[in-house]
Amino acid sequence: MSQYDRCSPNSACACFHIAGAINIGICGDEFVDCSALITCEQSSNVCHEPNHRCVHHPRCRNLSVCYPIPSFNQQLCPPIAPMHTTTSTTTTTTNSIQQLGMIPNIPVNAQWRKNGVTVAGGLQHGGAINQLQNPHGIFVDDDQTMIIADWGNARIVQWQLNDTKGQVIAGGNGHGSRLDQLYDPTSVLIDKEMDNLIICDRVNRRVVQWSRHPNTTQGEILIDNIPCRGVAMDNQRYLYVADEEKHEVRRYQIGDKNGTIVAGGNGNGTSLNQLSRPGYIFVDREQTVYISDNYNFRVVKWNKDAQEGTVVAGGHGKGNALTQFAYPRGVFVDTLHTIYVADAHNHRVIRWPKEAKEGTIIVGGNGEGREANQLRYPEGLFFDRYGNLYVADNGNNRVQRFFIE
Repeated sequence: MSQYDRCSPNSACACFHIAGAINIGICGDEFVDCSALITCEQSSNVCHEPNHRCVHHPRCRNLSVCYPIPSFNQQLCPPIAPMHTTTSTTTTTTNSIQQLGMIPNIPVNAQWRKNGVTVAGGLQHGGAINQLQNPHGIFVDDDQTMIIADWGNARIVQWQLNDTKGQVIAGGNGHGSRLDQLYDPTSVLIDKEMDNLIICDRVNRRVVQWSRHPNTTQGEILIDNIPCRGVAMDNQRYLYVADEEKHEVRRYQIGDKNGTIVAGGNGNGTSLNQLSRPGYIFVDREQTVYISDNYNFRVVKWNKDAQEGTVVAGGHGKGNALTQFAYPRGVFVDTLHTIYVADAHNHRVIRWPKEAKEGTIIVGGNGEGREANQLRYPEGLFFDRYGNLYVADNGNNRVQRFFIE
Protein backbone atom coordinates (compact mmCIF):
# COMPACT_ATOMS: atom_id res chain seq x y z
CA MET A 1 0.00 0.00 0.00
CA SER A 2 1.39 3.40 -0.97
CA GLN A 3 2.02 6.30 1.40
CA TYR A 4 -1.27 8.08 2.25
CA ASP A 5 -3.40 5.41 0.57
CA ARG A 6 -6.86 4.92 2.05
CA CYS A 7 -6.71 2.08 4.56
CA SER A 8 -10.00 2.40 6.45
CA PRO A 9 -13.72 3.04 5.85
CA ASN A 10 -13.03 6.24 7.81
CA SER A 11 -11.90 8.64 5.06
CA ALA A 12 -9.95 10.67 7.63
CA CYS A 13 -7.45 7.80 7.97
CA ALA A 14 -4.47 7.03 5.72
CA CYS A 15 -1.49 4.71 5.50
CA PHE A 16 1.81 5.90 6.98
CA HIS A 17 5.00 3.95 6.32
CA ILE A 18 6.91 2.95 9.45
CA ALA A 19 10.38 4.49 9.45
CA GLY A 20 13.15 1.92 9.08
CA ALA A 21 10.79 -0.88 8.05
CA ILE A 22 10.16 -2.42 4.62
CA ASN A 23 6.57 -2.71 3.35
CA ILE A 24 5.14 -2.08 6.81
CA GLY A 25 2.73 0.72 7.55
CA ILE A 26 0.15 1.83 10.07
CA CYS A 27 -3.34 3.16 9.46
CA GLY A 28 -3.83 6.42 11.35
CA ASP A 29 -5.59 9.78 11.39
CA GLU A 30 -4.32 11.82 8.45
CA PHE A 31 -5.20 15.29 9.75
CA VAL A 32 -2.89 15.82 12.69
CA ASP A 33 -1.45 19.34 12.92
CA CYS A 34 2.11 19.22 11.56
CA SER A 35 3.23 21.87 14.04
CA ALA A 36 2.53 19.43 16.87
CA LEU A 37 4.89 16.75 15.52
CA ILE A 38 8.54 16.29 16.54
CA THR A 39 11.24 14.37 14.69
CA CYS A 40 12.16 10.83 15.70
CA GLU A 41 15.52 10.01 17.21
CA GLN A 42 17.53 9.78 13.98
CA SER A 43 19.91 6.98 14.94
CA SER A 44 17.21 4.52 16.01
CA ASN A 45 13.86 5.84 14.68
CA VAL A 46 12.57 5.81 18.27
CA CYS A 47 9.82 7.98 19.78
CA HIS A 48 10.03 8.50 23.52
CA GLU A 49 6.49 9.82 23.99
CA PRO A 50 3.88 7.14 24.78
CA ASN A 51 1.43 6.16 22.04
CA HIS A 52 3.64 7.57 19.26
CA ARG A 53 5.24 5.74 16.32
CA CYS A 54 8.06 6.87 14.05
CA VAL A 55 6.62 7.24 10.53
CA HIS A 56 7.37 8.84 7.19
CA HIS A 57 5.17 11.91 6.69
CA PRO A 58 6.65 13.96 3.81
CA ARG A 59 3.80 16.46 3.87
CA CYS A 60 4.97 17.68 7.26
CA ARG A 61 8.76 17.31 7.39
CA ASN A 62 11.57 15.79 5.39
CA LEU A 63 12.68 13.74 8.40
CA SER A 64 10.65 10.98 10.00
CA VAL A 65 8.30 12.22 12.71
CA CYS A 66 6.70 10.88 15.88
CA TYR A 67 3.05 10.39 15.05
CA PRO A 68 0.29 9.96 17.68
CA ILE A 69 -1.28 6.50 17.54
CA PRO A 70 -3.83 6.39 20.41
CA SER A 71 -4.65 3.18 22.24
CA PHE A 72 -8.04 3.05 20.48
CA ASN A 73 -6.54 3.63 17.02
CA GLN A 74 -7.98 0.42 15.55
CA GLN A 75 -11.45 1.60 16.55
CA LEU A 76 -10.78 5.08 15.13
CA CYS A 77 -9.37 3.65 11.87
CA PRO A 78 -10.84 0.16 11.40
CA PRO A 79 -9.41 -1.75 8.44
CA ILE A 80 -11.21 -1.75 5.11
CA ALA A 81 -13.46 -4.77 4.63
CA PRO A 82 -12.58 -7.04 1.69
CA MET A 83 -15.60 -5.92 -0.32
CA HIS A 84 -17.88 -2.88 -0.40
CA THR A 85 -21.55 -3.51 -1.01
CA THR A 86 -22.62 -0.44 -2.93
CA THR A 87 -21.37 2.96 -3.92
CA SER A 88 -24.18 4.56 -1.96
CA THR A 89 -22.91 2.98 1.26
CA THR A 90 -19.51 4.59 0.73
CA THR A 91 -21.14 7.93 -0.04
CA THR A 92 -23.26 7.80 3.10
CA THR A 93 -20.19 7.09 5.23
CA THR A 94 -18.36 10.04 3.73
CA ASN A 95 -21.28 12.39 4.29
CA SER A 96 -21.69 11.13 7.83
CA ILE A 97 -18.12 12.01 8.70
CA GLN A 98 -18.40 15.31 6.87
CA GLN A 99 -21.48 16.54 8.73
CA LEU A 100 -21.18 14.97 12.17
CA GLY A 101 -17.42 15.21 12.47
CA MET A 102 -15.12 12.45 13.63
CA ILE A 103 -17.12 10.98 16.49
CA PRO A 104 -14.59 9.02 18.53
CA ASN A 105 -15.02 5.38 19.42
CA ILE A 106 -13.95 5.72 23.05
CA PRO A 107 -13.33 2.58 25.12
CA VAL A 108 -16.09 2.21 27.69
CA ASN A 109 -13.55 2.17 30.53
CA ALA A 110 -11.48 5.12 29.28
CA GLN A 111 -10.12 7.58 31.82
CA TRP A 112 -9.33 11.28 31.54
CA ARG A 113 -6.84 13.36 33.44
CA LYS A 114 -8.60 14.89 36.40
CA ASN A 115 -6.93 18.27 35.96
CA GLY A 116 -8.13 20.21 32.96
CA VAL A 117 -6.11 22.65 30.87
CA THR A 118 -7.64 26.01 30.02
CA VAL A 119 -7.69 26.33 26.22
CA ALA A 120 -9.97 29.38 25.88
CA GLY A 121 -10.76 32.24 28.25
CA GLY A 122 -9.98 31.62 31.88
CA LEU A 123 -9.54 35.23 32.86
CA GLN A 124 -12.21 37.22 34.65
CA HIS A 125 -15.37 37.53 32.58
CA GLY A 126 -15.24 40.29 30.02
CA GLY A 127 -15.55 41.24 26.38
CA ALA A 128 -11.90 41.34 25.34
CA ILE A 129 -10.80 38.94 22.61
CA ASN A 130 -8.90 36.83 25.19
CA GLN A 131 -11.96 36.57 27.45
CA LEU A 132 -15.26 34.72 27.56
CA GLN A 133 -18.43 35.54 29.46
CA ASN A 134 -20.48 32.50 30.50
CA PRO A 135 -19.74 30.26 27.49
CA HIS A 136 -22.52 27.84 26.58
CA GLY A 137 -22.42 25.51 23.58
CA ILE A 138 -19.15 24.36 22.02
CA PHE A 139 -18.27 22.61 18.77
CA VAL A 140 -14.79 21.19 18.05
CA ASP A 141 -13.86 20.82 14.39
CA ASP A 142 -11.75 17.97 13.02
CA ASP A 143 -8.60 20.11 13.26
CA GLN A 144 -9.38 20.84 16.96
CA THR A 145 -10.54 24.40 16.25
CA MET A 146 -13.08 25.36 18.92
CA ILE A 147 -16.27 27.22 18.02
CA ILE A 148 -17.76 28.70 21.20
CA ALA A 149 -21.13 30.30 21.90
CA ASP A 150 -19.90 33.23 24.01
CA TRP A 151 -23.29 33.79 25.60
CA GLY A 152 -22.65 36.89 27.70
CA ASN A 153 -20.78 38.68 24.93
CA ALA A 154 -23.48 38.00 22.29
CA ARG A 155 -20.99 36.49 19.87
CA ILE A 156 -19.52 33.30 18.46
CA VAL A 157 -15.76 33.01 18.79
CA GLN A 158 -13.32 30.72 17.05
CA TRP A 159 -10.33 29.65 19.11
CA GLN A 160 -7.41 27.73 17.67
CA LEU A 161 -5.72 25.23 19.94
CA ASN A 162 -2.74 26.79 21.78
CA ASP A 163 -3.82 30.36 20.91
CA THR A 164 -4.06 32.95 23.66
CA LYS A 165 -6.97 34.80 22.11
CA GLY A 166 -9.97 34.04 19.97
CA GLN A 167 -11.52 35.51 16.84
CA VAL A 168 -15.09 36.80 16.60
CA ILE A 169 -16.78 35.03 13.67
CA ALA A 170 -20.45 35.94 14.31
CA GLY A 171 -22.10 38.72 16.27
CA GLY A 172 -19.87 40.77 18.52
CA ASN A 173 -21.80 43.97 17.81
CA GLY A 174 -23.60 44.18 21.12
CA HIS A 175 -26.83 42.55 22.22
CA GLY A 176 -29.59 43.13 19.72
CA SER A 177 -31.86 41.80 17.00
CA ARG A 178 -30.19 43.19 13.89
CA LEU A 179 -28.82 40.64 11.43
CA ASP A 180 -25.27 41.54 12.50
CA GLN A 181 -26.15 40.92 16.15
CA LEU A 182 -26.92 38.02 18.49
CA TYR A 183 -28.58 37.98 21.91
CA ASP A 184 -27.53 35.22 24.33
CA PRO A 185 -26.51 32.54 21.80
CA THR A 186 -26.64 29.11 23.41
CA SER A 187 -25.64 26.53 20.80
CA VAL A 188 -23.55 26.46 17.63
CA LEU A 189 -22.47 23.93 14.99
CA ILE A 190 -20.71 23.88 11.62
CA ASP A 191 -22.61 22.90 8.48
CA LYS A 192 -19.54 21.41 6.83
CA GLU A 193 -21.03 20.97 3.39
CA MET A 194 -21.77 24.69 3.06
CA ASP A 195 -19.11 25.94 5.51
CA ASN A 196 -21.69 27.84 7.54
CA LEU A 197 -22.31 28.30 11.24
CA ILE A 198 -25.77 27.40 12.56
CA ILE A 199 -26.58 29.26 15.78
CA CYS A 200 -29.35 29.19 18.37
CA ASP A 201 -29.96 32.92 18.92
CA ARG A 202 -32.07 32.34 21.99
CA VAL A 203 -33.40 35.72 23.17
CA ASN A 204 -34.06 36.73 19.56
CA ARG A 205 -36.12 33.52 19.23
CA ARG A 206 -34.46 32.42 16.02
CA VAL A 207 -31.98 30.06 14.41
CA VAL A 208 -29.50 31.93 12.24
CA GLN A 209 -26.89 30.97 9.67
CA TRP A 210 -23.56 32.77 9.27
CA SER A 211 -21.09 32.02 6.50
CA ARG A 212 -17.55 31.27 7.69
CA HIS A 213 -16.18 33.41 4.87
CA PRO A 214 -13.91 36.03 6.48
CA ASN A 215 -15.80 38.96 4.94
CA THR A 216 -19.19 37.96 6.38
CA THR A 217 -20.80 40.84 8.28
CA GLN A 218 -24.28 39.51 9.08
CA GLY A 219 -26.32 36.35 9.39
CA GLU A 220 -29.44 34.99 7.76
CA ILE A 221 -32.55 33.84 9.61
CA LEU A 222 -33.33 30.17 8.97
CA ILE A 223 -36.12 29.67 11.54
CA ASP A 224 -37.85 32.37 13.56
CA ASN A 225 -40.24 32.54 16.51
CA ILE A 226 -38.56 29.66 18.31
CA PRO A 227 -37.03 30.01 21.79
CA CYS A 228 -34.30 27.47 21.10
CA ARG A 229 -31.68 26.14 23.50
CA GLY A 230 -30.04 23.41 21.44
CA VAL A 231 -29.47 22.76 17.74
CA ALA A 232 -27.97 19.75 15.95
CA MET A 233 -27.53 18.51 12.38
CA ASP A 234 -27.64 14.94 11.09
CA ASN A 235 -25.68 13.42 8.22
CA GLN A 236 -28.45 14.34 5.75
CA ARG A 237 -28.22 18.04 6.75
CA TYR A 238 -31.54 18.06 8.60
CA LEU A 239 -31.60 20.51 11.48
CA TYR A 240 -32.97 19.56 14.90
CA VAL A 241 -34.02 22.36 17.23
CA ALA A 242 -35.18 22.18 20.85
CA ASP A 243 -38.08 24.52 21.66
CA GLU A 244 -38.10 25.27 25.40
CA GLU A 245 -41.60 26.75 25.49
CA LYS A 246 -43.41 24.09 23.45
CA HIS A 247 -41.40 21.31 25.12
CA GLU A 248 -40.54 19.67 21.81
CA VAL A 249 -37.80 19.01 19.28
CA ARG A 250 -38.48 19.60 15.59
CA ARG A 251 -36.58 18.49 12.50
CA TYR A 252 -36.18 20.94 9.60
CA GLN A 253 -34.85 20.81 6.10
CA ILE A 254 -32.76 23.87 5.35
CA GLY A 255 -35.25 26.46 4.10
CA ASP A 256 -38.23 24.85 5.86
CA LYS A 257 -39.87 27.17 8.40
CA ASN A 258 -42.32 24.71 9.99
CA GLY A 259 -40.49 21.47 10.61
CA THR A 260 -41.73 18.13 11.93
CA ILE A 261 -42.00 17.15 15.58
CA VAL A 262 -39.58 14.31 16.36
CA ALA A 263 -39.72 14.41 20.18
CA GLY A 264 -42.22 15.73 22.71
CA GLY A 265 -44.91 18.07 21.49
CA ASN A 266 -47.42 16.78 24.05
CA GLY A 267 -47.10 19.55 26.58
CA ASN A 268 -44.91 19.94 29.63
CA GLY A 269 -44.75 16.74 31.63
CA THR A 270 -42.91 13.67 32.84
CA SER A 271 -44.49 10.98 30.64
CA LEU A 272 -42.31 9.26 28.05
CA ASN A 273 -44.06 11.16 25.25
CA GLN A 274 -43.37 14.50 26.97
CA LEU A 275 -40.45 16.81 27.68
CA SER A 276 -39.92 19.62 30.16
CA ARG A 277 -37.84 22.52 28.84
CA PRO A 278 -35.56 20.50 26.56
CA GLY A 279 -32.08 21.90 26.18
CA TYR A 280 -29.08 20.53 24.33
CA ILE A 281 -29.49 17.75 21.78
CA PHE A 282 -27.32 15.23 19.94
CA VAL A 283 -28.27 13.30 16.78
CA ASP A 284 -26.44 10.14 15.77
CA ARG A 285 -26.00 8.54 12.35
CA GLU A 286 -29.29 6.65 12.64
CA GLN A 287 -31.13 9.95 13.27
CA THR A 288 -31.73 8.97 16.88
CA VAL A 289 -32.18 12.11 18.97
CA TYR A 290 -30.70 12.39 22.48
CA ILE A 291 -32.14 15.25 24.54
CA SER A 292 -31.20 16.90 27.81
CA ASP A 293 -34.69 16.92 29.31
CA ASN A 294 -33.73 19.70 31.66
CA TYR A 295 -36.57 20.02 34.18
CA ASN A 296 -37.19 16.27 34.21
CA PHE A 297 -33.54 15.78 35.24
CA ARG A 298 -32.94 13.11 32.65
CA VAL A 299 -31.58 12.38 29.18
CA VAL A 300 -34.05 10.75 26.81
CA LYS A 301 -33.52 8.98 23.51
CA TRP A 302 -36.07 9.20 20.71
CA ASN A 303 -35.54 6.78 17.85
CA LYS A 304 -36.48 7.91 14.35
CA ASP A 305 -40.30 8.05 13.96
CA ALA A 306 -40.84 7.02 17.61
CA GLN A 307 -43.99 8.14 19.45
CA GLU A 308 -42.28 8.24 22.82
CA GLY A 309 -38.78 8.36 24.22
CA THR A 310 -36.67 6.12 26.43
CA VAL A 311 -34.88 7.35 29.54
CA VAL A 312 -31.19 6.54 29.04
CA ALA A 313 -29.67 8.56 31.92
CA GLY A 314 -31.07 10.04 35.11
CA GLY A 315 -34.83 10.17 35.58
CA HIS A 316 -34.73 9.81 39.37
CA GLY A 317 -35.40 13.38 40.32
CA LYS A 318 -33.01 16.22 41.07
CA GLY A 319 -30.00 15.26 43.16
CA ASN A 320 -26.31 14.44 43.26
CA ALA A 321 -26.45 10.63 43.39
CA LEU A 322 -24.95 8.78 40.43
CA THR A 323 -28.50 8.00 39.27
CA GLN A 324 -29.46 11.69 39.25
CA PHE A 325 -28.80 15.05 37.63
CA ALA A 326 -29.14 18.59 38.83
CA TYR A 327 -30.03 20.17 35.47
CA PRO A 328 -28.42 18.22 32.62
CA ARG A 329 -26.95 20.44 29.92
CA GLY A 330 -24.60 19.46 27.08
CA VAL A 331 -24.90 15.88 25.80
CA PHE A 332 -22.59 13.86 23.56
CA VAL A 333 -22.87 10.24 22.38
CA ASP A 334 -19.93 8.24 21.06
CA THR A 335 -20.02 5.35 18.58
CA LEU A 336 -20.44 2.79 21.39
CA HIS A 337 -23.62 4.66 22.46
CA THR A 338 -21.99 5.82 25.69
CA ILE A 339 -23.63 9.07 26.80
CA TYR A 340 -21.71 12.00 28.30
CA VAL A 341 -23.60 14.75 30.10
CA ALA A 342 -22.64 18.10 31.62
CA ASP A 343 -24.38 17.93 35.02
CA ALA A 344 -24.53 21.68 35.58
CA HIS A 345 -25.49 22.21 39.21
CA ASN A 346 -23.45 19.22 40.37
CA HIS A 347 -20.40 20.77 38.67
CA ARG A 348 -19.35 17.55 36.94
CA VAL A 349 -19.42 15.54 33.71
CA ILE A 350 -21.09 12.13 33.93
CA ARG A 351 -20.63 9.10 31.69
CA TRP A 352 -23.48 6.61 31.19
CA PRO A 353 -22.53 3.47 29.22
CA LYS A 354 -25.27 1.87 27.16
CA GLU A 355 -27.99 0.32 29.40
CA ALA A 356 -26.14 1.33 32.59
CA LYS A 357 -28.21 1.83 35.75
CA GLU A 358 -26.07 4.71 36.99
CA GLY A 359 -23.35 7.02 35.73
CA THR A 360 -19.75 7.59 36.67
CA ILE A 361 -18.01 10.93 37.18
CA ILE A 362 -15.26 11.42 34.61
CA VAL A 363 -14.24 15.03 35.40
CA GLY A 364 -15.25 17.55 38.03
CA GLY A 365 -17.38 16.42 40.95
CA ASN A 366 -15.01 18.13 43.40
CA GLY A 367 -17.37 20.89 44.38
CA GLU A 368 -17.97 24.24 42.74
CA GLY A 369 -14.69 26.03 42.07
CA ARG A 370 -12.09 27.24 39.61
CA GLU A 371 -9.23 24.85 40.33
CA ALA A 372 -7.97 22.63 37.51
CA ASN A 373 -9.96 19.66 38.85
CA GLN A 374 -13.16 21.65 39.37
CA LEU A 375 -16.01 23.01 37.25
CA ARG A 376 -18.62 25.67 37.90
CA TYR A 377 -21.98 25.16 36.18
CA PRO A 378 -20.66 23.40 33.05
CA GLU A 379 -22.79 23.88 29.94
CA GLY A 380 -21.59 22.53 26.60
CA LEU A 381 -19.25 19.60 26.01
CA PHE A 382 -17.58 18.01 23.00
CA PHE A 383 -14.92 15.43 22.17
CA ASP A 384 -12.22 15.76 19.55
CA ARG A 385 -11.24 12.90 17.25
CA TYR A 386 -8.69 11.62 19.78
CA GLY A 387 -11.18 11.36 22.64
CA ASN A 388 -10.03 14.48 24.50
CA LEU A 389 -12.91 16.19 26.31
CA TYR A 390 -13.73 19.91 26.00
CA VAL A 391 -16.07 21.53 28.55
CA ALA A 392 -17.61 25.00 28.40
CA ASP A 393 -17.05 25.86 32.07
CA ASN A 394 -19.76 28.51 32.23
CA GLY A 395 -19.25 29.92 35.71
CA ASN A 396 -15.48 30.11 35.29
CA ASN A 397 -15.64 31.84 31.89
CA ARG A 398 -13.35 29.30 30.27
CA VAL A 399 -13.14 26.17 28.15
CA GLN A 400 -11.32 23.26 29.79
CA ARG A 401 -9.62 20.44 27.90
CA PHE A 402 -9.23 17.07 29.64
CA PHE A 403 -6.76 14.73 27.98
CA ILE A 404 -7.73 11.10 27.56
CA GLU A 405 -5.26 8.74 29.23
